[in-house]
Amino acid sequence: MPPAAENISKRDRLIRVAMDLFAFQGYGNTGLAQIAREAEMLPGSLYHFFPTKEDLLAATLQTRLRLLQSEVLDPIWDRIDDPIERIFGLLHGYRKMLAITEFGHGCPIGNLAIELSETHPKIRPLLAANFDNWVQAVAKCFREAADRLPPDADADQLARFVLVTMEGAVMLARTYRDFAAYDDAVATLRDYIERLLAAGAGEAPRPVKGNRDRKQLRREHSRPMKEGDGN
Repeated sequence: MPPAAENISKRDRLIRVAMDLFAFQGYGNTGLAQIAREAEMLPGSLYHFFPTKEDLLAATLQTRLRLLQSEVLDPIWDRIDDPIERIFGLLHGYRKMLAITEFGHGCPIGNLAIELSETHPKIRPLLAANFDNWVQAVAKCFREAADRLPPDADADQLARFVLVTMEGAVMLARTYRDFAAYDDAVATLRDYIERLLAAGAGEAPRPVKGNRDRKQLRREHSRPMKEGDGN
């Protein structure tokens, strides 16, 4: 392997390991020695690429910005054609990750924002940029469905609403070690979006859903997604 390529490989390996450890353990609980050990590299190699821990943190956030589309969105977008259902497929993906990791892995950006937004002001813009990147992807879905929504529907505002719903739902699910709050939040979001779609189609206002209907929405969201769902 040429030296330049080898350096890139080592640097990327450090970033990947740090991304995982920061997501599961938090930034403060993760030491550089552990990152080097998990990456099977000497600490001196880590310091060669990243003189400080904050430099490594910044690199992980820049990497997440770059990989959102290819690693998070594309696997969902490729499976689901409908732009509105893509949004709920994304939310289902977070739920699935929580289930797989037994609530150990939530939203990595949300976790770091809570931990670091006050103590690491230089990192805050990168955290905000990652949220903005996510919001823009969801807003694009709403724009692609604009002909089905009311004319005054604001795609950016709706996307931020989805982000706030997801972050709060993840936090409560991890706290309670239970999906009830997550499923309730997504069911309520689904109900709201369906009302917007009904209004966009010129239908009469829908009645407020009762507890039985909301439980049905929760069941629909929590069922395992099959290959091709949403196509």
